[in-house]
Amino acid sequence: MFDTGRMSDELKALKVDVTRLLSTAGEDMFETSKDRTEALADQIRAALAELGETVSEEQEQLHDLITERPVASLASAFALGVVVGFMLRRH
Repeated sequence: MFDTGRMSDELKALKVDVTRLLSTAGEDMFETSKDRTEALADQIRAALAELGETVSEEQEQLHDLITERPVASLASAFALGVVVGFMLRRH
């Protein structure tokens, strides 16, 4: 009436199928995560490259400004130092 050998074989086959499905799903999830990570890394690289270009341009403009007006630049730096000094002293 109840065939335990057949039931055991069915359970083993089911176990093999489930293991294979979980393995395949895990690999798919890994590949998807890997693709997303690579896309995000590319976006970060592009943003950093753009930021580097912007910083270089700003650095050149600042250098030109300081070269054109050295006394005003020195006075501004001194005033900023005084303000920061007062702020740090109060805290």
